[in-house]
Amino acid sequence: MKIKSFGLKGLALSSLVVAMTMASSAQAGVTDQDILADQDTSADVVSNGMGLRAQRYSPLSKVNAQTVQDLVPVWGFSFGGEKQRGQESQPMVKDGVMYVTASYSRVFAIDIKTGEEKWQYDARLPENIMPCCDVINRGVALYDNLVIFGTLDAKLVALDKDTGKTVWKKTVADYKAGYSISAAPIVVKGKVITGVSGGEFGIVGKVEAYDAKTGEVVWSRPTVEGHMGYLNGKENGITGGQANKTWTGDLWKSGGAATWLGGTYDADTNLLFFGTGNPAPWNSHLRPGDNLYSSSRLAIDPDTGEIKWHFQSTPHDGWDYDGVNEVIAFDYQENGKTIKAAASADRNGFFYVLNRTNGEFIRGFPFVDKITWAKGLDKKGRPIYNEEFRPGNPADAKDGAKGKTVVAAPSFLGGKNWMPMAYSPDTGYFYVPSNEWEMDIWNEPTAYKKGAAYLGAGFTIKPINEDYIGVLRAIDPKTGKEVWRYKNNAPLWGGVMTTGGGLVFTGNPEGFLMAFDAKTGEMVYKFNTGSGIVGSPITWEQDGEQYVSVVSGWGGAVPLWGGEVAKRVKEINQGGTVWTFKLPKRHEIAAK
Repeated sequence: MKIKSFGLKGLALSSLVVAMTMASSAQAGVTDQDILADQDTSADVVSNGMGLRAQRYSPLSKVNAQTVQDLVPVWGFSFGGEKQRGQESQPMVKDGVMYVTASYSRVFAIDIKTGEEKWQYDARLPENIMPCCDVINRGVALYDNLVIFGTLDAKLVALDKDTGKTVWKKTVADYKAGYSISAAPIVVKGKVITGVSGGEFGIVGKVEAYDAKTGEVVWSRPTVEGHMGYLNGKENGITGGQANKTWTGDLWKSGGAATWLGGTYDADTNLLFFGTGNPAPWNSHLRPGDNLYSSSRLAIDPDTGEIKWHFQSTPHDGWDYDGVNEVIAFDYQENGKTIKAAASADRNGFFYVLNRTNGEFIRGFPFVDKITWAKGLDKKGRPIYNEEFRPGNPADAKDGAKGKTVVAAPSFLGGKNWMPMAYSPDTGYFYVPSNEWEMDIWNEPTAYKKGAAYLGAGFTIKPINEDYIGVLRAIDPKTGKEVWRYKNNAPLWGGVMTTGGGLVFTGNPEGFLMAFDAKTGEMVYKFNTGSGIVGSPITWEQDGEQYVSVVSGWGGAVPLWGGEVAKRVKEINQGGTVWTFKLPKRHEIAAK
């Protein structure tokens, strides 16, 4: 082999080029353009939802119905330690590095090729944090050279992507009042957008925007009617609504409506879409009225925080049917016209299709088999209540201690809970992870106390069917037709992804990563990860190879709140591992 000699001058020049290249690589960061183009680019994943619209669709097709059977794990990364609780994160991938969160507000940077840790960040959490539904975290946001995430003590933290060192840290709300953050933030126009958790503690929900590079607050938008928003530190006087208009007395001051799942963004309309949680307390007899903006979808101006439109799926909610479920922008053709739509599968059991430009109701239909609390929807999408299934008023009881118990379906954990659905522009279907369960629920007297649970209700969740609870459904949003279903013994609690390879990926509590034919629902692949999957899978391409990753680690709300359902999953082991898969090299050779 002939070795070329550079000489000292050539060697110096070569070293300079290498140094400049390394410096350029170290300085490369995520731009607004990278985030906007995320769904259409395959070399990385730089937004929660695999695109700001959160369709969770990738155009990649090397892994398909013909090749997926050969998908094999190439590495597994353990989060380690004793903190093996619910792992609901969606990983991010940029420039050969994966950024993923774990329980107890931890962040890891992992080398894609080797699965080796590059750095780890552990938030120093106080002992008296009050998360409602396990110590989970759903992921980071990437921007410039920063990795940004929320913590269980309601802080936003920005880390250097190369070292994991803290660049800035901001307090979003008072954790002692019950606030926390579990959702992955998103970045729009250089602003980090986040919501807050804590509706069960009588907090006031809000959406806030922070300058991504400095952490300074740009605007704040409370999501309970009567509270004023702020822009650049000043009251902006926009869309605050009137105190007491849809609330009673002072209940709006502790009205809940937490924005605990985070949001999506549609560049076509320049709107953020955020869902809001239940009004506080659960006892609806204490707060007559619609209780805006609880159990709603909000369209928010990303520049000012102004609410442009709202759609309330469960006015005067009495069952904890949070409306936080993700709002996914999509287009479809009808009578030769393009309809700019948005879809959401609600905890209350109804699937909604809205006009995303103005929030007008297009259609709605049940996506679960059993709904008792409502007889249907009217022409504007408002529920037609079945009042005999509203929990009774404790004031009507002789001792005033407990209202009438009713059996309501779905249970308060919802026809669909936090676990994100996916949309395929290839099939036109939504792939919805859902659950068939009901609950005994009753109301009790209660009063607000800072930092204390604020429910005014009791409940027991029960499965409706003996042989299954979870159902993965393919749904046509234009007709409301269920195209196919897959039934799962345990509740489904993980996210869904669909691809240009005609596949739908998800995981189950039994521990299997599964792939289904997107058109027929046939299961074409399964792999046992060793613990329940409650995270969201992703896929990307590097060096000509398609990778698939998912976080495995059982936990979340089901084992904590699940009543009789929790018995069905009590033997499932906890865990905390990122699994990464790809096809063997022979598929790459065949493709060439």
